[in-house]
Amino acid sequence: MLEKVIVDNKLYALIVKNSYRKKRGISFFSTDSLPQQVGYMNHPKNYLIQPHTHKRRLTKILITTEIIIILKGLIRIDFYKNKKKYLFSKKIKTGQIILLMHGGHGFKILKDTQKIEIKQGPFVKDKDKVKFLRVDEKKIRYKKK
Repeated sequence: MLEKVIVDNKLYALIVKNSYRKKRGISFFSTDSLPQQVGYMNHPKNYLIQPHTHKRRLTKILITTEIIIILKGLIRIDFYKNKKKYLFSKKIKTGQIILLMHGGHGFKILKDTQKIEIKQGPFVKDKDKVKFLRVDEKKIRYKKK
């Protein structure tokens, strides 16, 4: 159901497989210590969620994380070390979710794709990203779990 992508003892990504949809109730994939929380909720008809607000609090975020939900399609995610060195690639398909945490990443759309991306804001174009050259297609290698 959940695959952890770990490089040098750092969590680079969490990949949520399609099987998460079979769970009932509330299931959080991320731990409480992560800067972004991702969970799945499956409730029966007439289930009530108590009205609530979220408390105002100061949170320090040192790195932008991204959540990508693949509604339809197939993408390849290329993982890089912070020094822009290519590591390996993974395929993410319809119904899967990926939470990207550390390192660098690039994407190639392998089939027509519809996706949703969620990240902390506000996004400041010239302050939030460092772009670099992508890996040569001949050097792509897929990492299994």
